Amino acid sequence: MAMVHPSTVDIAGTAWPTYKLEALAAGLVTCLILAVITGSLQVAVLVAAAVAGARWIFGQAGQRRATSARRTNRVLSAH
Repeated sequence: MAMVHPSTVDIAGTAWPTYKLEALAAGLVTCLILAVITGSLQVAVLVAAAVAGARWIFGQAGQRRATSARRTNRVLSAH
């Protein structure tokens, strides 16, 4: 039997897609690392925002693609 990974996480009664949590974590880690390495909070925040934004956008696009593929499989297997 195939194991299905949930695509959402329940936080305080609200379903959050995992890509959003991954984007927040990537941004936070990037910000902390760059703040320590460069000593400049301005650079760290700007780069971290770009990393988090890119992960958010690519995650959203990937989830839409996966959702449409599941719908196609469901329609094809129903016949």
